[in-house]
Amino acid sequence: MLYSHVLVAVDLIDECRSVADHAMALAKALDAKLTLLHVVEPLAMAYGGDVPMDLSMLQQQQFDQARERMQAFAGDYGLPEDRLQIAFGHPRHEIHRVSTEQNCDLIVVGSHGRHGLALLLGSTANDVLHGAPCDVIAVRLGKKEKK
Repeated sequence: MLYSHVLVAVDLIDECRSVADHAMALAKALDAKLTLLHVVEPLAMAYGGDVPMDLSMLQQQQFDQARERMQAFAGDYGLPEDRLQIAFGHPRHEIHRVSTEQNCDLIVVGSHGRHGLALLLGSTANDVLHGAPCDVIAVRLGKKEKK
């Protein structure tokens, strides 16, 4: 079997549905397991890492909201509860960690297909690709459907 366990990392926004759809279709075609992952980033990371206040309550609310959004997002895919993962930390590290722990052999992520300065600054898809423990497929977000 080419791939037996696909990990799809999503932001839980509607734009990422195409990423999950591609991963689901691929997993079905390969008769592979599919795990859906969302990574909650620490609030301190968003503010440069040095915040002079306790963010633990806000962080817990963010995690609880992510759990609710994961349930809503995953509802269309019929995945069992043990195939829905929420991790806390830096996306690259958590995606690599979960893919290793779950013995995934393919990671599917979304990519905005940035160019120029935005490309130089990097993206989550680019981060995941470097040092990934398995193959990675990037699905372009916002791609227009051909008619």
